[in-house]
Amino acid sequence: MELRHLEHFVAVAEEGNVTRAAARLRLAQSGLSASLRALERDLGAELFRRTARGVRLTDAGGALLVEARRTLAGAAAAREAVAAVRDAVVGTLRVGTEQCMGAADPFGLLVAFGARHPSVEVRVEQAGSAVLLERLRRGRLDVAFTAGPGDAAGVRLRPLARERMVLLCAPGHRLADGTRPLPPALLAGEPFVDLHPQWGARAAADAVFAAAGVVRTVAMQLDDVHKLLEVVAGGHAVALVPRSVAAKDQARGLVRRELDRDTCWEVSVARPDGVRASAAVRALLARLDAARDDGPA
Repeated sequence: MELRHLEHFVAVAEEGNVTRAAARLRLAQSGLSASLRALERDLGAELFRRTARGVRLTDAGGALLVEARRTLAGAAAAREAVAAVRDAVVGTLRVGTEQCMGAADPFGLLVAFGARHPSVEVRVEQAGSAVLLERLRRGRLDVAFTAGPGDAAGVRLRPLARERMVLLCAPGHRLADGTRPLPPALLAGEPFVDLHPQWGARAAADAVFAAAGVVRTVAMQLDDVHKLLEVVAGGHAVALVPRSVAAKDQARGLVRRELDRDTCWEVSVARPDGVRASAAVRALLARLDAARDDGPA
């Protein structure tokens, strides 16, 4: 049994699909399938059952998954122990982030981290916060930059920045005139454009209206902030967005209105709870602390 076979097995188990696991591992699908067959021969047991949608673990596969993760974690710790003697940080750092994180700058941080620790392979995934948190819980990510509110079960959150959310509308819209903060009840009949539910800004907007007991109409759901701003500029809908989004060049010319209640959007760095942080994760968090001491992250 080789460590690479266990790495391949864990990737397929987490993805539930050989094609996706091969892409994640940057392997040919045929090579990954051969690796799985070699592991099954070595153990004398079938580890996966093939289905129309992918693969699922057998009882033997489920038992192996626990020990495979433990073995791989032990191997990583052994590498780190040797690297520590040489005062080096090595390994792989799997990072997730949302788009448009406002006052936080994950990509700038990762560029600086990579320059300081060239022996660490940094892999970045971009998705909504709900997806990133689930990937953390499943062990697919080491750390993630997320926005809330969100389900923080099984993860540890370190707040990075907070900002208010504001309503955006086009000039000429019925809400464009006036300076007094708007009550959510006044917006109940307005068509909204918003991001899909997995994005942190959408969760924050939903929480505002839920707390006010107001049902709003989300007429259009997108996965792109800039397209959202285009829709608002066309006068077809309004949007509730973080201040940092309202400050983008694409929002120039749009009317910004405050709401009459707390509309906080919080950005955090998250990592799995109860899991020992690798040397790479610890180095990234130390770099983050240093950046915060010097100014906004």
